[in-house]
Amino acid sequence: MLLLSTCVPSPPLASLDPQDSNDDGQVLESVDVEARPPRPAATLSRSRAVFIPPPPNQSPEARTHAPEPHKPNPPLHSPPRTMARRSGMLLLLAAAALLAAGAGAAVPPSCERIECPAYDVVDSANGFEIRRYKDAMWVSTAPIEDISLVDATRSGFLQLFKYIQGKNAYNETIEMTAPVLTRVAPSDGPFCVSSFVVSFYVPAKNQADPPPAEGLRVQRWAGARYAAVRRFGGFVADADVGKQAALLEASLQGTRWAAPVSDGRKADPASEYTVAQYNSPFEFSGRVNEIWMLFDTMAASDM
Repeated sequence: MLLLSTCVPSPPLASLDPQDSNDDGQVLESVDVEARPPRPAATLSRSRAVFIPPPPNQSPEARTHAPEPHKPNPPLHSPPRTMARRSGMLLLLAAAALLAAGAGAAVPPSCERIECPAYDVVDSANGFEIRRYKDAMWVSTAPIEDISLVDATRSGFLQLFKYIQGKNAYNETIEMTAPVLTRVAPSDGPFCVSSFVVSFYVPAKNQADPPPAEGLRVQRWAGARYAAVRRFGGFVADADVGKQAALLEASLQGTRWAAPVSDGRKADPASEYTVAQYNSPFEFSGRVNEIWMLFDTMAASDM
């Protein structure tokens, strides 16, 4: 059963003094009504008016003001055009659903700009995707004890970023890759301190001889490695990752992948699930994140 940490409290809501505020929370200014000067009579008109000149044989005193005639706004779209647009949107949605069901989620856009580990989609269904990763190498931090995945990821990222900037035994600069992985081992102990390991993918050109570095270790996935994956967007938050992992686990129930995933997690109790982040912190839209549950290759190949 998936262990979900519930120790990250929701941020307290800011309190507002309801006195001197309206329904929208805006502060109201106290005004002495009797002290206000009276408005000129010309400004009290409630409708727009246009001047109608008198006929030539009419005296100036007979001048009047009449309200501007109302002109209804034309419809934004004619009914046939609106129906055509709706039909086109339905066709696009149907096509996207067919693609998602047949080939799985598209490769994250960041993998078109920087190097990512290669994989094949073995299976996909509503809520999950099964991938087979080929030989891959990762450089990882030592376990980081923290109550926050976000804080632990930031700490591990800084260590690894210094590594690729040349703080390694070879003083070698290494290209940035994606995704940034954070392996999670939740805890229900005192203060709910969990263990996190942050990893960068090592580019293919550096995998023959990756530079060593103090406090970091290099791990190679020999042969194929399988992962059950669920994708979600936005910025990763402590309150969300446990929910996303639970949704992935629930989507696997009743499928042929439930047992291999469960066995894989039992074989590696230090890794309940992994959070994969593909975007720079400075990208605010189109963000791609994933929950991974890695499992045994032999169990998958026997199916």
